[in-house]
Amino acid sequence: VPDGNGRWAEQRGLSRLNGHQAGAENMHHMINYLNEYPIKYVTLYGFSTENLSRPDEEVSGLFQLLEEFINQHVPELDKSGVKLRHLGRLSELPPKLQLAIYEAVQLTKQNTRMTLSLAFNYGGRTEILDAVCRLIAEGVKPQNIDEELFGNYLYTAGLPSVDLLIRTGDELRLSNF
Repeated sequence: VPDGNGRWAEQRGLSRLNGHQAGAENMHHMINYLNEYPIKYVTLYGFSTENLSRPDEEVSGLFQLLEEFINQHVPELDKSGVKLRHLGRLSELPPKLQLAIYEAVQLTKQNTRMTLSLAFNYGGRTEILDAVCRLIAEGVKPQNIDEELFGNYLYTAGLPSVDLLIRTGDELRLSNF
């Protein structure tokens, strides 16, 4: 959970967006570092569904930052064998960002060295709600739902359970992860 970027920037007299940019670059370096080891799954929690309530300028800046990050770094990630996944509500993001994410996922879908999940416009409760809505829409009977079936309807279907959670800021909360 790359946290505290806005506070870091404000403490240095920079804009919150400058902090988010610095955090994105740090995450790029961290991904490259982790890819040198036999780590198969990494999830970066970059934008929660609650973050949509931040000031419009910050939200649009974060959207632009992710789009630039994808355009700049995904070709390199692809060459190094990283598979990209998106976790969250893609349809609520700007169309250009949706397209960038979709194209990045498609480009890297055959890679096997590491799976990098970007939790962007993600919330744990939203994930559960969306899974329940899909189950209902598909007419799954309640008596047929067990943990395994329910897990198949989550954004994280096919990913292992979290072993280690690192939050980089001083906060001791999970932010709806």
